[in-house]
Amino acid sequence: MSESSVQTAVEGRPSAGGALAQEMEAAAERRDSTRNLKALSTLWPILRAHRAETFIACLLMVATSAATLGMSGAVRLLVEHLTSDRSGASVDPWFWLLGAVAVALGLFTALRYYWVTRLGERIVADLRKSVYGHILTLDPAFFIATRTGEVLSRLTTDIQIIENLLATSASIFLRNTLILIGALILMLLVSPKLTLLVLLIIPVVVVPLFLFARPLRNLTTATQDEFARAVGHAGETLDALETVQAFGREGAATQRFGAAVERSFRTSLRRMAARAVMTAAAIVLVFGGVVAVFWLGVHAGQRGELTWGALFQFAFLSVFAASAVGALGEMWGDVQKAAGAMERIAELLSARPGIARPAAPQALAGRGEVRFEEVVFAYPGREATPALDGFTLTVAPGERVALVGPSGAGKSTVFRLLLRFYDPISGVVRIDGVDLRQADPRDIRAQAALVAQDSPLFSGSAADNIAFGREGAGTDDVRAAARAAQAEAFIAGLPEGFETPLGERAKGLSGGQRQRLAIARALVRQAPILLLDEATSALDAENEKLVQEALDEAMRGRTTLVIAHRLATVLKADRIVVMDGGRVVETGSHAELIARGGLYARLAALQFTEGRD
Repeated sequence: MSESSVQTAVEGRPSAGGALAQEMEAAAERRDSTRNLKALSTLWPILRAHRAETFIACLLMVATSAATLGMSGAVRLLVEHLTSDRSGASVDPWFWLLGAVAVALGLFTALRYYWVTRLGERIVADLRKSVYGHILTLDPAFFIATRTGEVLSRLTTDIQIIENLLATSASIFLRNTLILIGALILMLLVSPKLTLLVLLIIPVVVVPLFLFARPLRNLTTATQDEFARAVGHAGETLDALETVQAFGREGAATQRFGAAVERSFRTSLRRMAARAVMTAAAIVLVFGGVVAVFWLGVHAGQRGELTWGALFQFAFLSVFAASAVGALGEMWGDVQKAAGAMERIAELLSARPGIARPAAPQALAGRGEVRFEEVVFAYPGREATPALDGFTLTVAPGERVALVGPSGAGKSTVFRLLLRFYDPISGVVRIDGVDLRQADPRDIRAQAALVAQDSPLFSGSAADNIAFGREGAGTDDVRAAARAAQAEAFIAGLPEGFETPLGERAKGLSGGQRQRLAIARALVRQAPILLLDEATSALDAENEKLVQEALDEAMRGRTTLVIAHRLATVLKADRIVVMDGGRVVETGSHAELIARGGLYARLAALQFTEGRD
């Protein structure tokens, strides 16, 4: 097993079901809210990029709020007409006015909903693209310190919270703020005395609702947590379905999932009961408050202090104000939660890769010369145990060099430094004489093609996976690479040939077929340096022969570094470099190293005998 596979096992590369379980588990963790709304200002640059749409959305919210408040004015005019000396005149114009206000309210509400939702979706789409694009620029050191599940959670759960805010909550919050302000101003104009009484009654109505809201939110979160755990159990089981069936544990898995679903159901029952109590309390308190205000207003009307039309308008405005306060209280929690989500997203966006493009990058000649000069390197968090310690190696253009050594000798680390996933602590890594720290990482990686022991493939067709190796690769390039990689024959046998969908990670293909596709992907890259990380160690003899033929073709004319495990690979190298403890301890041909009786001879006796057999 190579260092890369060991590191994969340690750091974790979840499969589809495992990734789902990880993501759901991370999403189930309580997403903290914050009273610091400053984090939401991170959205300002995106809003500014859509300033015209934002302006229109604000106008429509003002228009909707004005139409809502205008309904109370239309009602007042109707009642004033009915209670005036001209009450015998036709009331139709006033009902036409009410109808016109209702139509305007409906029209503005529809436009507001469409435009605000559209703007929210646009901003979230831009945010998603920005965050994902930034994640792809981060180096492996970031993912050592931050779990992939947490990054996925921020990309999904936290952005979903922002989406809910922008598409729904923000619109409701701003509209109700405008309605509350407008209603209070109009109420003061209609009756300052009654307005003061309403302001005294509102806390009596609102405070109990706030007290109910917090436990209800906690129960909602608990319900979501239990459901997420149930889905996590399902993801783990489905990912290992063959293992579950092989051990006859279907019943236990079903029971485990059923228990999780039942816990979620019981929690949901408590949430529904709490919501029912809260709904009853809200109805009693709100309508009780309205009745109380109306009772005071009727007495004021009987005393001649208020016209009946003004009383009806005041009653409507009171209802609007009370509803707005209740909605604002409910939405405030969503705003705080969105602020907390935006803090986590902003933290992700503020992360900067340790491997960055220099201000004036030097160009690489493309010859494929590789040189390590007294390189010292340790992985983050493991500074006490350097992976490379004074490592020196020169590989001439077109030379084939096999890297051999025990596990932990630093072989895979050589590849990671050569691809500039990390920079050395001291010493220099050069390609074509250029210090890699002075070159653009994209240019460096364009010089190399990697074939790993378990090269991951992607969903899509065989052609898509091969073309992934080089942007802009045409059909002829893809077919030529497949032919050179000994993959054309089996691809042609697929139902739709090169366009056959391979499914997730191409699991329907055999190990040898996947490896040959990976080699074709490396060949289409047309890079001067080829990196082979034990590309045949996990294959059977028949597939190894086919893959080895493909590798022989791939190595022709290219500088090749091979992490070797099989004897056939070692014998075809121009030079064998034996590593131990992050250093070069022996160099030479197979026969020379065997004759010396050193580390290589011992490794050959232990490891390479299997290859010979």
